[in-house]
Amino acid sequence: MLKRGHSETQQRGQTLSDSHPLKEDMEVLRRSSVFAAEVLDVFDRSLTEKELVSQSRALCRDYILSRLNQNGLGWSKTELDLSPSNAALAEVSLVLLCLGDELECIQPSLYRNVARQLNISVAMENMVSDAFIGVATEIFSTGTTWGKVVSMYAVAGALAVDCVRQGYPTTVHILVDSLGQFVRKFLVPWLKRRGGWAEITKCVVKKELGPDHHWLSSIVLSVKYLLTTMYVYIMKEP
Repeated sequence: MLKRGHSETQQRGQTLSDSHPLKEDMEVLRRSSVFAAEVLDVFDRSLTEKELVSQSRALCRDYILSRLNQNGLGWSKTELDLSPSNAALAEVSLVLLCLGDELECIQPSLYRNVARQLNISVAMENMVSDAFIGVATEIFSTGTTWGKVVSMYAVAGALAVDCVRQGYPTTVHILVDSLGQFVRKFLVPWLKRRGGWAEITKCVVKKELGPDHHWLSSIVLSVKYLLTTMYVYIMKEP
């Protein structure tokens, strides 16, 4: 009886021993899954809405400053309340400006006298804000691309030039705020999926592309259309 009981005990022990590696594998898998989830969670937290909106606003101020200076309006970083950018954001700002130059060169008239094209008065801050939000909404109505993001900044820069040139410099800050609001409402998830603003630097290419294959050319006609018709939507009563 003792031998038989001892044998059964050994058999059960052997069964448990044989299953131990499987248990270890399952535990490793579980821990790996937990670790992966924690890493993804930390990565997601590193791209907070507040940070992305703040970066978007800083890039907007930088873009507007460049356009004002290009038009001989002589604004300074102090006037636009520009805070020092880190090296990564400075590179993004440079790329955004270069892409903006490229986009505006494709059809310069599209990004000049934008307030007149929209049939709005820059003296009315609410109208400028509503116009910009309306244009941005139309730009992204069929999806989001970096080309459309550049176009949104180009419109903001052009409107800022109109405002300062016509004697309403305070409206520039309204434009920056409006762009930040739009990014918060509509673009933050998209920016998060791409790891933030740094991905725009991948849009830069060294070789020249023909107009038929230009990566920005696909949005020019749609932007031109909406700029010439957007006032209809802006002036609609709610």
